[in-house]
Amino acid sequence: GEIFQKLNWGNREEAIKSLEEYLEIFENDFYLEIQNHQIPEEAGYDKVYELAKEMNVPVIATNDVHYLKKEHYSSHDVMLCIQSGKTVQDTNRMKYNTTELYLKSADEMYAAFPGKSEALERTLEIAEKCNLLIETDKILLPTFPLPEENREMTLDRYLEKVTYEGAAKLFPKMTDEVKERLDYELKVIEKTGYAGYFLIVKDFIDFAHSQDIPVGLGRGSAAGSLVAYCTGITRVDPLRYDLLFERFLNPERVSMPDIDIDFCFERREEVIDYVRKKYGEKNVSQIITFGTMASKGVIRDVARALGMELSLADTLSKLIPIHQGKPMPLAEALEKIPELKQRVTEGDPAFETLIKHALVLEGLARHASIHAAGIIIAPDDITNYVPLYRAEEKGQKVTATQFTMKGCEKIGLLKMDFLGLRTLTVLHHAVQMIRRRGIEIDLDKLSMDDQETYQIFCEGNTVGIFQFESQGMREFLKKLQPNRIEDLIAMNALYRPGPMENIDTYIDRKFGREKIEYLHPKLEPILQETYGIIVYQEQVMKIASELGGFSLGKADILRRAIGKKSKDEMNRLRDEFIRGCIQNGIKEETARKIYQLIEKFAEYGFNKSHSAAYAILAYQTAFLKCHYPAEFMASTLTSEKNDSSRIVVLIDECRRMNLEILPPNVNVSGAKFEVTEDGKISFGLEAIKNVGAAAIESIIEARKENGSFKNIYHLLQYVDLRSVNKKILEALVQAGATDSLEGSRAQKFAAVETAINFAQKYQGLQQNKSQISMFELMGDNDKESNEMQFMTYPPLP
Repeated sequence: GEIFQKLNWGNREEAIKSLEEYLEIFENDFYLEIQNHQIPEEAGYDKVYELAKEMNVPVIATNDVHYLKKEHYSSHDVMLCIQSGKTVQDTNRMKYNTTELYLKSADEMYAAFPGKSEALERTLEIAEKCNLLIETDKILLPTFPLPEENREMTLDRYLEKVTYEGAAKLFPKMTDEVKERLDYELKVIEKTGYAGYFLIVKDFIDFAHSQDIPVGLGRGSAAGSLVAYCTGITRVDPLRYDLLFERFLNPERVSMPDIDIDFCFERREEVIDYVRKKYGEKNVSQIITFGTMASKGVIRDVARALGMELSLADTLSKLIPIHQGKPMPLAEALEKIPELKQRVTEGDPAFETLIKHALVLEGLARHASIHAAGIIIAPDDITNYVPLYRAEEKGQKVTATQFTMKGCEKIGLLKMDFLGLRTLTVLHHAVQMIRRRGIEIDLDKLSMDDQETYQIFCEGNTVGIFQFESQGMREFLKKLQPNRIEDLIAMNALYRPGPMENIDTYIDRKFGREKIEYLHPKLEPILQETYGIIVYQEQVMKIASELGGFSLGKADILRRAIGKKSKDEMNRLRDEFIRGCIQNGIKEETARKIYQLIEKFAEYGFNKSHSAAYAILAYQTAFLKCHYPAEFMASTLTSEKNDSSRIVVLIDECRRMNLEILPPNVNVSGAKFEVTEDGKISFGLEAIKNVGAAAIESIIEARKENGSFKNIYHLLQYVDLRSVNKKILEALVQAGATDSLEGSRAQKFAAVETAINFAQKYQGLQQNKSQISMFELMGDNDKESNEMQFMTYPPLP
């Protein structure tokens, strides 16, 4: 510190002056720190101790802690190498020349500071002075401004008003079922204090619709709320699909609801900007996230830092299996994977060193980044609640919270996920192209019974179909032969690690090849839809409720307990479930078997609300692919314009569908893939590598004003040469986009530089208001003819 440095440099008077200034500011809360890490640089701490005694300033002895145990020193050294991109063999790197930077015991601290026990005991004195209390489990919602005409209403009454207005449009005949469900949900929302939350979400979704920004049908458990449906937050009827509100907002376990929203991936930022302006720039922030070292990655990182052959690291890393979408923890893999166990027993020192460090470092943060979708909206200046972090994301400075998403939620801040979903953009552009043919389509009003659409799934022709495109999924679809939306919802839930093993059973039962048996008749109405298999979390909740007598809120608590493997809570709720079953006339033995069934499937059960929303979205994409194939594929190609490997796959799919794709053409093509009047797909110029939006805009504008281009000289005469430079023109020529112009590709490619020079001269003269044609620039021989003369070059390879 400052005083230590001044004493070390012999500036005792300056040190005393600084000390007196601090004492004046902090009075009795100022301490001088001494340390002993057994390094030469700390020799001057005796001077600090003497000065403190002289001026009657309390001293505190501390120890820097960079790792937990003393034996972690070498692993910490490896981590520093990972951080700096160095190896342990590098002499010119960051390194701590002490092994003392660990969490020491009291005895070790007394040994490090002999005769200074009072300096150690003052840690308790400081701890008792600390009075910071971070309040948790509060609700820190921003204030939602009610419309002028409704300012006298409470948020709860206003939410009730807009909910019933929406319900009147969605349910012209208001049934008792709808009214009871709405009243129940509104009562829970009022009790938990989340009316403002719903109104905030409704508001920015309404904004998106008003700007023609595509919004998803629903995501996650929010699709289980009828209030969310009636207010336009979601567009999936939870009554039609038997979705549960309690899976979204549990009245018996109050926690901030989580409404994640999908937006068009091209225009998501517009919605975030709207939120920033509405609630204040200082009140809105993105969220930090930490990438951690998982087992596969940490092996590679450690091997690199140790200067080992990466081939060894890759071999070991590939032995670790993926479990539920994540690499298996290293300790578990060493126990369960025979090849790894064998390596342990071989006694290879290099392997042992690698594994030793990897086990210590696994799970530690590797880097900080910005959460892909999360946004915090605070009631006022966000610095009143969390510290902030400045980061660079995609070349721009971004402000983020230093608290992670869970920390922000724990202190009660409102977290929203604004996700960009490519499929929404595809559907939107496809519908726009269809509209040009005079056909209006409302995807939300499609019949869910169109067998031609289901045939897309039955044949496995799902390239470009949201959530159903993978090769494995396509094989299962061909076996399943889905003919109802419930099949798609189930397959979307089943095609995941864990439940995937039940897909063949589901298919066999659908076609009667395997008998459907229920442990008790009361299970049939709950599991009939999925042929006796527990597929959804909501089914677990219904079993607990209808057989075990649980409220749906308590049923959700049971589901969570099983998912988190909370043994104590599981045991307590199991006994309560069995008692409830017995009271409902179910034998104890049967009740225990039913609970075992719940416990087996609840861990892998999927959220039906999410699966339903995404299955309907997949059906919508398949409907367009089936009935408007050219528009759908053109839109899909545009969405993948920056991924050349993906473009190849989609073009192959177009050929399979007998859709002709016209090559890129500067005289015809637009920026995006478009459908021509005769049903062909015109290649979008945006998909040509190295050709930017400004260049394309300039070419299209020049074409509109001056007609078709005759040759590259003619093209360059009218475009903005700041946008259409040599590199871009060469890319256009090589992609075949200038094939409709005079000359071969080789000739045009060779003429690029000459043509640009002429165009620069021409445009310069034009700016000086000189009247001159391109061909006058080319000399006497060229005045007589408007045809370009090219040198002959061999064809381009």
